Amino acid sequence: MKKPSIPVSKPSKSAFGKTGSWRHTTPKIDYSQCIHCYNCWLYCPDAAIIVKKNTAPKINYAYCKGCGICAQECPKKCISMVVE
Repeated sequence: MKKPSIPVSKPSKSAFGKTGSWRHTTPKIDYSQCIHCYNCWLYCPDAAIIVKKNTAPKINYAYCKGCGICAQECPKKCISMVVE
């Protein structure tokens, strides 16, 4: 039996996913407290956090929507949301 087609949208980086002037808050990482657990990267719904091997996570502000999920999921609370 043939499976029904289900529309699926994969996250992708394109002009459509870029943050405009509507973002209200911006995450800032205190790297002196970061333990490189990468929870922020794991839970970011916009794939706006970049992780490279053996480095601290970096935020790509072009795609960050300012939702604050990264700050909520950080076990060391080293990510703070700053009003722009």
